[in-house]
Amino acid sequence: MLSSASAALTKPQTVDSCTIQLTSPMLHIGSEVQQLSPFEYVPTAKFVYQPNAEVLARSLYQQGRLPDYLNTIKERQSILPILEQAFGEDWPRAQDANGQPLFSKATRSLCWADHQRISDLRPMIRNANGQLYIPGSSIKGAIRTAIAYHLLKNAEQFQVPKPKQLSALELQLQQTMGSLRQKAKFADDTLFMNALFSDFELEGDRSHVKSGPNTDFMRAVKVTDSEPLIERKIPLPNGKHRFENLPVTAEVLVSSRYGDYRAKYRASIYAELARGVQTTFTITLDRHLLDQMHHSQGMKIPFHSVADILKLCQDFAQDQWDEEHDYWQAIQNNPNERDRDRHTRNLDFGAIRDFYEATTCPYALRLGWGTGMNGTTVGLLLDEQLRSQIRDCCGIKAPGFEAPKSRRTIIDPKGEIRFVPGWAKFKVL
Repeated sequence: MLSSASAALTKPQTVDSCTIQLTSPMLHIGSEVQQLSPFEYVPTAKFVYQPNAEVLARSLYQQGRLPDYLNTIKERQSILPILEQAFGEDWPRAQDANGQPLFSKATRSLCWADHQRISDLRPMIRNANGQLYIPGSSIKGAIRTAIAYHLLKNAEQFQVPKPKQLSALELQLQQTMGSLRQKAKFADDTLFMNALFSDFELEGDRSHVKSGPNTDFMRAVKVTDSEPLIERKIPLPNGKHRFENLPVTAEVLVSSRYGDYRAKYRASIYAELARGVQTTFTITLDRHLLDQMHHSQGMKIPFHSVADILKLCQDFAQDQWDEEHDYWQAIQNNPNERDRDRHTRNLDFGAIRDFYEATTCPYALRLGWGTGMNGTTVGLLLDEQLRSQIRDCCGIKAPGFEAPKSRRTIIDPKGEIRFVPGWAKFKVL
């Protein structure tokens, strides 16, 4: 009995699982719908509301106003006049005959921008209950990029096949540049991602399954969706409050630079974001499955624990941080820039330079929208000139400039350029 108990106590642990606390100053994860039509949201001076379309249509039908509503949708116009006519000034709190709200609190966001200028609103992803959250697939996708980056950066150490190392990749990219635009979305899979992740087989498996999801060593890594980003009001010792997981609709500034490094206005985008994110998710590593996987050409897997994975993410984040620090140090404020409507825009990026002041990156990874070419590809490992050629071929041409040339920053309620999207800290609980 004792020997059996002792054996059970010393049984090797084959699963490594960690609950991770994720915090972020500002985050946007896109939804299936890239942009909302004017009838799908209602901006006001305080909030931006997204209606429950089914409940709203039913209520308007009962009032005989459904044809007006459908015509508004057809014309892609704002539904605010119909709401005021049908439900009065208190329309945000209107309910149908069954007591269901037309506008749920869960789907509204605080308005940080001039509500009269909000257009083509980009919503953040929500779960089935209308709550903001971070999909596990988004986190795992960022982790996957960090792992690919680490493998290519340390190719000799992990015995990456010579045809998939950086020098060979750069040569292939140069040779296929002409057709890159047509296959840009999947080019990295055929060039190197499949070889880095999917050319594996299980120990003892003689089926010789072709490269694909079943031969991908990331099968051993599971990442859950985050807990819902539920808005919380936290009291502070000074009597004030701070908010966690606060949904906001803000103006996102797209800027680049002139040849003399003065900041240049490119565009304004209006997006729904989560401010002061604090949530948790879980990473689970099946060590037994990972140990069984072997590369067809002997390449080594660069991690053996969740802690190893988090370290790879941190290293990738540091390289992005260094690049962003250098970019923003070079950019000069431009207080007299004008937007497309000839309005003067004060492009003062002092707060962004302050954000990137630290030498050591305090974040673990960059997630979601706004991370750009540096955060979603292995581009930082490529020759700078080649990176620019890829940008010119696949995106908006900017000959003679670095890639990426533009950045996205977020404007606060006072109209100041204050935040950078996507940076997230991980803490093992």
